[in-house]
Amino acid sequence: MKITVVGTGYVGLVSGACFADVGIEVVCVDIDQKKIDKLKNGIMPIYEPGLEEIVTRNYKDGRLSFSTNLGEAIQGSEVAFIAVGTPPGEDGSADLKYVLAVADEIGRTMSDYIVVATKSTVPVTTGCKVKEAIQQALDKRKSDLPFAVASNPEFLKEGAAVEDFLKPDRIIIGVEDERAEEIMKRLYKPFQLSGDRIIYMDIPSAEMTKYTANAMLATKISFMNDIANLCELVGADANMVRAGIGSDPRIGNKFIYPGVGYGGSCFPKDVKAIIRTAKTYGYDLRVLQSVEAVNDDQKHRLVHKIKQHFGDDLSGMTFAMWGLSFKPNTDDMREAPAIVMINELRAAGAKVKAYDPIAMEEAKEVYVGDKVTYCDDAYDACVDADALLLVTEWSQFRMPSWSALGKLLSNKVVFDGRNIYDKKYLAELGFTHYGIGI
Repeated sequence: MKITVVGTGYVGLVSGACFADVGIEVVCVDIDQKKIDKLKNGIMPIYEPGLEEIVTRNYKDGRLSFSTNLGEAIQGSEVAFIAVGTPPGEDGSADLKYVLAVADEIGRTMSDYIVVATKSTVPVTTGCKVKEAIQQALDKRKSDLPFAVASNPEFLKEGAAVEDFLKPDRIIIGVEDERAEEIMKRLYKPFQLSGDRIIYMDIPSAEMTKYTANAMLATKISFMNDIANLCELVGADANMVRAGIGSDPRIGNKFIYPGVGYGGSCFPKDVKAIIRTAKTYGYDLRVLQSVEAVNDDQKHRLVHKIKQHFGDDLSGMTFAMWGLSFKPNTDDMREAPAIVMINELRAAGAKVKAYDPIAMEEAKEVYVGDKVTYCDDAYDACVDADALLLVTEWSQFRMPSWSALGKLLSNKVVFDGRNIYDKKYLAELGFTHYGIGI
């Protein structure tokens, strides 16, 4: 079986490599020639645990190839996945120009029946627009070639994407006819050996499922952050509250950890997009509007605590920041809380010395550039710093040498944005600890 995956970003590259790893012939297509050349030489455009190994192995074995020519790539392919970006427009809606451009090119170059499946996160009715774009291109050719459109949203967690794809907890497929369903069923059979995880539905429902899933997870995060802020006011411990409610199976213990807000490529963009979709139908998603507002506020929470401790004027002060990426095990800086904190600290006159095991190059090139001093290791960032800020909970930050930090820091003050340190234990060592909701 041969398939084509259009887009070699986070979704496309992981999907293409994992399909190839079960024996499927995969061509990954991208318009960026430099990115394609780097992939052919084993240079990954993103950091994701296990991805480099699986890409390199399947490229070497000939199951995975890379191209900038979509017309050639789809010849002989039974499925073409659209996995290109859908950036938010100024009004928060998802920009579909890249998705529809791919659909148009498929319509102009296809030579046999093909299932065109969207893996990009797209709003409801996108399937209809993709189908229309393909049909219009075929009409211009005066061609009556048959095709089908499908929706196959991804549910991958950054930092665990390869494992999630190879061992999915569910596979959502929106289809419009039996032929397309059979092809998708055959494609995903290697991932079903330990049980059927595919849920078939209509295309609009599949598109809506993706947005709803991300919106629900974002809601849990913002809800718990709101509760954590209240815990501080009433003298409760948010960590204890989290443990208490997380034991209820109706609530569960995932995505209820207080912190400095969510970021990344999915939650912020998708919450905005579903709010915008609702508005176009004359409906206000009031809960999600609050989710977004709480999250925006939460990214300022740690700097608010810093100013409460040191005062509003931070001129001449230096802060050590551990972690830049929006979560561990990724170099993704999109919508990262660290960006908000760095800008706010700089505006107050402070300097920032940062260390992140993976994301510093990404930060230098795209997001905060020369606004911070990038350090060789975590302890180097703490030399003569007035306080330590824990922003991303990388595993190597979990059990630092507090005796070493006590000697390096000018003040034994820790602002713990992820609640990974024991407040009582640090107090015994002479540190002042500020967490979220504790």
